[in-house]
Order: sequence, then C-alpha cells, then structure tokens
Amino acid sequence: MNVSVVGVGKMGLPIAVWLASRGASVWACDKNPQVVKAIEAGRPDIDEPGVVEMLGEALQAGRLRATTDTAAAAAGSEVVIVITPAVLTDAHEADLSNLEDASRDIARGARAGALVVYETTVPVGTTRQRLVPILAAGGLTVGEELSVAYSPERVKSRFVMRHLDATPKVVGGLDARATERASAFYRDYLGAPTVEVETLEAAEFVKLAGMIYRDVNIALANQLATYAEARGMDSIALFDAANTDGECALLSPGIGVGGHCTPVYPHFLIRDAERRRIDASLVSTARRLNDEQPERMTARLGRRLGGLDGTRVGILGLGFRPDVKEHICSPAFQIDAALRARGADARVHDPLYSEAEIGAHGLAAWDPASDAWCPEALVLATSHTSYRGLDLGALRKNDLRVVLDGRRFWDPDAVEALGLEYIGAGRADQVLEHRAHEVTADDALEQTATSNGPDG
Repeated sequence: MNVSVVGVGKMGLPIAVWLASRGASVWACDKNPQVVKAIEAGRPDIDEPGVVEMLGEALQAGRLRATTDTAAAAAGSEVVIVITPAVLTDAHEADLSNLEDASRDIARGARAGALVVYETTVPVGTTRQRLVPILAAGGLTVGEELSVAYSPERVKSRFVMRHLDATPKVVGGLDARATERASAFYRDYLGAPTVEVETLEAAEFVKLAGMIYRDVNIALANQLATYAEARGMDSIALFDAANTDGECALLSPGIGVGGHCTPVYPHFLIRDAERRRIDASLVSTARRLNDEQPERMTARLGRRLGGLDGTRVGILGLGFRPDVKEHICSPAFQIDAALRARGADARVHDPLYSEAEIGAHGLAAWDPASDAWCPEALVLATSHTSYRGLDLGALRKNDLRVVLDGRRFWDPDAVEALGLEYIGAGRADQVLEHRAHEVTADDALEQTATSNGPDG
C-alpha cells in the first residue's frame, strides 16, 4: 500500500511512521521545507516517545520518504491521509486555509481509485461542503473515481504510540463504499478497531462531542470548586467522596485549560449553532467559565496580598500539560497578562524551555535556582514533575510569602509548615474567617425585612 500523510507535525508524523512499521510505503508531506529536511535527517522536532526510533527504522528500510510536493506524492498513493491543522481566528471562527491548500495540492495529483481521508478536527459539514468541492475541481469524479472519508484523530500527545492501535477509529464516508474502504485500511495498516458511522458529518460530530464533553466537565468542576471555596470547604476531598457512587466522575478543578484541542474545538460547534439558531448555551457557558479561570485565580491571589501592584510573581510552567513542551493556548499567557494588568512584575519559568524561548513568546523569564530575582508570590500553572522537588523553603528565605497552587500539586500542610500562605484551586482560603462573615439565608431575610421596614 502506497500512502501519503499530508501534514507531518506532532500527530501526522507518528501516524506516518506507524503505517511504515506496518508495511506501508509512506510519503510524509509537509509544505515547510525545514520539517521535511528534519524528517529526512531522522531528527524531527517532535517530542513524542518512540517516534524518532521508528522514523529511523522506516528511513533505513526505505519505507518512508519526505517531500514538500504533495501533488506528486498523491499521484503515487492509493490512500492520502490529511491531518494539517485547523486553527481559530480572533473571531473564534475555524480557519480552514491549511486544509483547503492541502486539498488543492491533492486534487492536482490524486489518481483514479484513490481514497482521501481527513483526520483534522473541523466544524460539522466541513468535509462535504468545503473540501469535497476542492477535490472535485481536480477533475476526478468524487464518489466514483475518488473516495472520501473522515476519521478524526483521537489520541493524546505523549501517548500517541501507546494508543494508536488501541483507540477505535471512528469512520464516516461520503458513501458506504468510502466508509468500508477507510475502515478496512485502518484495521489493516493501523491495527485499530473501527467504529463506522453513517456520514462524514456524523464522524465530524463525534470528535467535537468528545472534546466538548471534557470541556463541560472541567467547567462543572471549576464552578463547583468556586462554590466550595466560598462555603469554606475543600472540593478535592469532597469530589473524591462524590465519585464513590459509581455514577459520578467529577474532575479536578484547575487554573485554566490549555492546548490546541479543548479551548479551540468547542467554538466550531458554538459558531455553527449560532448561525443555525440552535441553543448551545451550555457549551458556550462552559467555554467562558474555563477561559475565566486564570483571571479568577489571579484575583484570589491579589485579594490575599492586598493588591498586586509592584509585587514580584513567579509563574511556574509555560507548557499546558505536565512534562510536555506544548504551549498552545497555555493558561500561563492569561495568568501573565492578568498579573501585569494589576501592576505585578510577572516572570515565567519552565524546565522544558530556555530563557530565550520564553522571551520569544513575549514573557519575562526567571530561574528558581538563582537569587538574581526572587518572587514574593508563586503561581503554579503546570504540574511538571520537577516542581515536586522545588525548594520552597529556600524561596521562603528570599521573600516568598504566598503560593497559588493552580493544580493542587503540593501538600497544603507542607507548604504552610514552611511559613507560607497557601491558595489552592477548590480550597477555601480562610475557613474560619469566611464563616465569620458568611450571611445565611435566614440572616439575609431578616436583614431585608429590617431594611425595608413595615411598608416594604
């Protein structure tokens, strides 16, 4: 089987090398010449366990080649997999330009009898309405001479090679024949089980539904945690208790949601629902709540310190996931902006990024091991393993006063034993102080009656 994988980034290249390991002859296609050169040299800029080793084996065996000429690769391929990114515009609309460009290249070279499968997450209806017409413009009759299917990528970075053959591939085709062809291909060359759905749109919807499910559940955890904080409770232990009934599965609250998936893909459905006048208020509310978390948590820090103007605040973590060098939509950017808006001197550290890399993102860098700049407050944005051993005691001696643990990573008692104040997501700041100022429902009614007087 000759296969082209178009878009060989952090998801596309793992798929390409996996297919090569299963016996396919693979073209790794990318419009970026630097990406192609790095693949040809066996040194891709991808931090995914197992990929470099499998790439080396595929190159040595002659089963994988890289090119910027997608049309030529498509001309020699029986199957073309497209996994170029779809991003979000400032207006929260899907930017499909990468997919459309790739489709034009494929249309120029695709041969009769080929199968084109899109894996990029897109708004429902995109494949049929936006991409199929581009393929058809190449001259082949789509549905007869060219089969088209959609099968969303559903694995997680850093775990791709572990789950590629275990995570079921959802497949929906332009017609039954396309569905059958794509399903057979994935079973044979990916080794994964398949779940066939009726249409392209159904398969597109499955991916969005899965991402929105997670976003809504994170928002629920964050909102319940906010309530628990206000009522003087620690939500973490109480969520664990609630989850013991076998039907509840509350997630942990946090300081924000990052990545190229969860903060992005819900907008694909939200915008389409708005145009069609379909109520998607739960989805949009969840997205808003999660977007507001960095600001809300930063405000808590400001209240604890009596203001942030002039305060030195160290942010721990630029990557949005623990031990992963990925910063797309990282909460660190929002935290930094919120701190600076309040006049704080905010600086970012991440063990996976150099100071120059942090600076390239418009952020100031700092080093916890250096005395050149010492924070008065810490904000843990990412629970990198290395932060487990961070010497908070040494930082305490150098003016550190407050720790905002945005991931509930550290033991609150251990932090407070060092003489530091601890703020945790979903944990009341001062239980006794809060209860002293709490107004019960009965108190509120009595106060209202008194203030309104006998005439209301």
